Amino acid sequence: MFVYNDLGGGLSEEIYQESFEIELAERGFRFEAQPELLVLFKGRPLKKRLRPDLMIESEVVVELKAVSALCEEHRAQLLNYLRVTQKKVGYLINFAAFPTIEWQRLVNTRLPKV
Repeated sequence: MFVYNDLGGGLSEEIYQESFEIELAERGFRFEAQPELLVLFKGRPLKKRLRPDLMIESEVVVELKAVSALCEEHRAQLLNYLRVTQKKVGYLINFAAFPTIEWQRLVNTRLPKV
């Protein structure tokens, strides 16, 4: 919310990404911006990689958007990131929604049994 309250809506995703990173760093969170995620096909690594916007504390995947509204494709994208990373929780955060920020918390229900 601090990023949105300071910048408002209507800017590019890249602006929100950088601002969100600054906010996380100031609050002492460990994070990785746009980490490259290995994808396997039939046990073989692909050359192409997935790149979520943020991985926070090595546990939470965050995908940032600057669109009029979140849609199923955005949720599917985040769920794929969760599946590939085998992480449980992810957040979609849309900074361009009006009149305020739009966000969704998604949970990976396809984790392997431990």
